[in-house]
Amino acid sequence: MKLITFVFTVCVAIFLGACGGAGGPKNKSLLPKATGRAGEMIMVIDSAHWANDLGDVLKETFRAEVPGLPREEYMFKVNRVDPRKLNDLLKGVKNLVFVMTLDSRSAQTRVLKSYFTKTSLDRIKKDSSIFVYTTTDEFAKGQSIMYLFSSTKDALVKKIKRNQQGLQNYFNEAEKKRLTAGLFKAKESTGLRDMLRKEHECSMRIPFGYKLVVNEKNGFVWFRQINDESDKNIFITYQDYRSEADFTQENLIRLRDSVAQKQLFEDPDIPESYIVTETSVPYIPVVTKEISFNDKYAVQVKGLWKTNNLSMGGPFLGYAIVDEELGRLYYIEGFVYSPGKNQREFIREMDVILSTFRIKAELSS
Repeated sequence: MKLITFVFTVCVAIFLGACGGAGGPKNKSLLPKATGRAGEMIMVIDSAHWANDLGDVLKETFRAEVPGLPREEYMFKVNRVDPRKLNDLLKGVKNLVFVMTLDSRSAQTRVLKSYFTKTSLDRIKKDSSIFVYTTTDEFAKGQSIMYLFSSTKDALVKKIKRNQQGLQNYFNEAEKKRLTAGLFKAKESTGLRDMLRKEHECSMRIPFGYKLVVNEKNGFVWFRQINDESDKNIFITYQDYRSEADFTQENLIRLRDSVAQKQLFEDPDIPESYIVTETSVPYIPVVTKEISFNDKYAVQVKGLWKTNNLSMGGPFLGYAIVDEELGRLYYIEGFVYSPGKNQREFIREMDVILSTFRIKAELSS
């Protein structure tokens, strides 16, 4: 099995004094806390650029549709701001992007250039390989900032197109980091984590509020958190690992459905009601891809689930991982029921929890 390693391919221009902002506080302990909702972003860009192909590629990058959700939702809610109207309140948002090209002579671009030192501007003009600079906590604590720049608009469009995933990942990872801090800030369910270690030779951090629903020593555990807004579920199952064929989409759906039919009931008093994978919606297919999960080969699965009687449904996110020492194929999943509400942040929460999963060899660390 070949381990797939993803590399952040963006060439980052890290030069002292660059993009230092307009004289913000130097002592970061004095900065206010970043504001805004999860998944929101402010784009500071010339209106002409926002209306041309540069704006189009930025929207394509940061407003990309999130796959595997019941309705259309963008990766980020992007709000464009005129550089001349960027006040201290707007500067304090969690996700902030500045976009500037040297070939623009507008008053808006002149304001954007003021965020760069003369040395930085000279280097941008001479070195076509640099186009992005990232920093944190510049105007507020808990903030992620990206500067995108080039000598010309056309050059910047090409650079963004070639590096869309890396640019998305920077903010997606920032969102996950904030969410992780929030999820585990309250008391963690260490008893559930210890139970997984002792009885199933694996581990996962379970946030406070999740309850154990099912624990079968032959390889199935289900955690659940129900509130007025959502019904969030995490389960872990495993079986003997046979071959790489276990990782095909067809076999992973078969594994998921076989477990769900036996274990994931809609109503415990109605055993014939159970969960199945939704494969009949052509515009929202089940999607699988190879990834690196904590430096191990894994396959990610995204899609929709439904009950066999069609009374409930929603999105799910899962990972298939092998513990070679134990000869086990683990399948871990988070699925959500929250009808009528946006699902993006719920699935992001599932991803954060699932990312804490560890196999036996990793337990000591």
